Amino acid sequence: MGNWFYRNIVEPGKLPLLIALASFVLTFLITRMVTRLIRAGKGPFGNVKSGGLHIHHVVPGVVLTVIGGFGAVASAEHTGPGAIVFAVIFGIGAGLVLDEFALILHLDDVYWTEAGRKSVEAVVLTTALLLLILGGFAPLGVNDLTEDERDDRRVFLLTLAVNFGFVLITLFKGKFRMAVIGTLVPFIAIIGAIRLARPASPWARRVYRRRPRSRARAILRAFRHDKRWTGPGRKFQDLIGGAPDRLPAARDPGPTPGPGPGTGPR
Repeated sequence: MGNWFYRNIVEPGKLPLLIALASFVLTFLITRMVTRLIRAGKGPFGNVKSGGLHIHHVVPGVVLTVIGGFGAVASAEHTGPGAIVFAVIFGIGAGLVLDEFALILHLDDVYWTEAGRKSVEAVVLTTALLLLILGGFAPLGVNDLTEDERDDRRVFLLTLAVNFGFVLITLFKGKFRMAVIGTLVPFIAIIGAIRLARPASPWARRVYRRRPRSRARAILRAFRHDKRWTGPGRKFQDLIGGAPDRLPAARDPGPTPGPGPGTGPR
């Protein structure tokens, strides 16, 4: 275990990335814990306000991300103490920013709504990608090439083009997560490209328009997939990010009373 850690993390200079990832995940978890306490009215925490304006934590997150990013680029040391400090700053800033990813996406305070789940999804997906990179995966299958294949420019470019093609097909089939992970693990992109598209995807709208059987199979498969995985996925999101607010069910106002006697047009 020690040899693997040194060979894959420390020796290639990936230690700052590991530190940034740890800071990112820890910041997200602490932030969610604090916001859940604020939501429940417990503890000494409260929303930060200035002149009646609610300052969302994405604001200091952007500042820290800029400082950490530019500091890491300007630093001549990529494995020294300076790189570690900027990695911590960048990881904290990125954790604060992606914790409010849904707010940036919708330009609205949707933190505790169903739309706010996008923030948790963004954090989980980012963490998975960074773990794959730390594990030695390179974009579009470059890590699978031998030294001779990398030296052969034609083989190198062909490998990139083929793997990128699978990623694009997967994306057009409406499988965003598989497409993103497939950039690092081409096998995932191949599976996504071969399987049926999501019913509402651009691929389904164009290719399945005159293929009713394929469209019906896609709808059925999507229904079964969502029925199987949506529930566990939501429970996992609620566990690490908190459950969204439950909106009260709309009440039926009943029939509208008609005009009373003597209220008709004169």
